[in-house]
Amino acid sequence: MKCMKLLHLSDLHLGKRLNEFNLIEDQSFILDRIIEIIDRRQPDGVIIAGDVYDKPTPTAEAVGLFDRFVSSVCERGKRLFVISGNHDSAERMAFGSSVMGKSGVYFSPVYEGKESISRIELEDEFGALNIYLMPFLKPFDVRRFYPEEELDSYTDALRLVIRDMAVNTSVRNVVISHQFVTNSETAGSEELIIGGSENIDAALFEDFDYVALGHIHRPQNILGGKLRYCGTPLKYSLSEAVQTKSATIVTLGKKGELTIETEELTPMRDLRALKGKFDEIYSGEPTDDYLYITLTDEEEIPDAAARLRARYNSLMALDYDNTRTSRSVMIGAPSADAKASPIELFEELFERQNNKPMSGEQKKLVSKLVSELWSKEDEE
Repeated sequence: MKCMKLLHLSDLHLGKRLNEFNLIEDQSFILDRIIEIIDRRQPDGVIIAGDVYDKPTPTAEAVGLFDRFVSSVCERGKRLFVISGNHDSAERMAFGSSVMGKSGVYFSPVYEGKESISRIELEDEFGALNIYLMPFLKPFDVRRFYPEEELDSYTDALRLVIRDMAVNTSVRNVVISHQFVTNSETAGSEELIIGGSENIDAALFEDFDYVALGHIHRPQNILGGKLRYCGTPLKYSLSEAVQTKSATIVTLGKKGELTIETEELTPMRDLRALKGKFDEIYSGEPTDDYLYITLTDEEEIPDAAARLRARYNSLMALDYDNTRTSRSVMIGAPSADAKASPIELFEELFERQNNKPMSGEQKKLVSKLVSELWSKEDEE
């Protein structure tokens, strides 16, 4: 074994529903593609940096899908390193971890204070390599074990946790963490604390040779790649539509030598954004891709969603971007001009609300309605 090669994944979010679409079939497909990458690239181990599931109480089909993936990895003789994320239940993820560890499947235990972060010792031609499994942690999870310490932030909490891991910097060390590291760029679909209070300082990880991060859905490097978010294997929000998803392959040679590569992941159904006039979009090629469509027509199109969904059966959302929606106008009381007629007052209100004047046909319709109302009042 010349170098240690690891496949870095995170944020599977198994069982996720997006705009009421069940993504389990898409997730099953992409996990099969990941198994193909394992067969082709032959990593020594597979990392999953948190958020295996989308909910703390996952569905039976989500658990079944993950069970199948774990079995496929084990059948190939590969080690699997998994931590819990903020979407997972740390207790459920840790169940049976001591037994499964004997088969090369390692789950992060529930955090119980000092010395509770799991360390798996590996070895290759270049000597020892330690992998630390750090579950998602909040200050609350740490504070009760350090009553004598001043602990006000995520950075404070993680500093204490890492301090007591007693990392041996003379050998290579990898830590798997599911946190929001300062200077990382979000994708918009993550659950982050308002105000950025969950940010942690990247400098906390200076003793590690590679930091396999999860939590942020956009793939990216921090500090030149020593810290890396691999991103999600699938697109989970409109903000991710322009991203290319991938799995990360990290190779650790002798201490200080680190190589990062990516393997692109092509989904069964892409997630795309389309924008244009109804007729243009409706005349496009039918597709099963998940679509967010924005219409630029000035007039509302009758039954637009139903008509488009008949052609694009995975339409996720439909909205408009036109004169009426492009500006936000505070609609106040119409002009107090005593000489203004009811029709003129309605025209003024219409223009304020829609950011454009009424058309000739709309004026005729309003005039007709006003005349009918006045006639009824005169009859009464």
